[in-house]
Amino acid sequence: MGDLEIRGATASDLPAIVAMLADDPLGAQRESPDDLSPYLTALERLTADPNQRLVVAVRDTRVVGTLQLTIIPGLSRKGATRSIIEGVRIYADERGSGLGTQLIEWAIEESRRQECHLVQLTSDISRTDAHRFYERLGFTPSHVGFKLQL
Repeated sequence: MGDLEIRGATASDLPAIVAMLADDPLGAQRESPDDLSPYLTALERLTADPNQRLVVAVRDTRVVGTLQLTIIPGLSRKGATRSIIEGVRIYADERGSGLGTQLIEWAIEESRRQECHLVQLTSDISRTDAHRFYERLGFTPSHVGFKLQL
């Protein structure tokens, strides 16, 4: 990965992570970069859960990407463990550099290391560029997803 480091996220990474989460039309409506307290609480929960990995990609001491990987033991598929990739974000000036591919490849390898049989992710229906990106990496649009706001 050359000068790129992928490591667990820390509290000092939160301003950069939240800025990336808020840096698009969807995130701008639901994220609050000015108030990090809910993100600190969430990071504490994530860090305490051995099935969660919130990682950052760092280049030259700058956080330039992030994703969350969740490991889910299950009964279906003969007791298969699966992983879910969530919250993939790359700083705008790093897009197109191959960083997103490196992050997803890291998540796939970590899923293999955790003996997962399936890696899955969801992407908002409006993110057509992201859909092409994931398909290029071998993901197939095989399911319809549903959400219920609580």
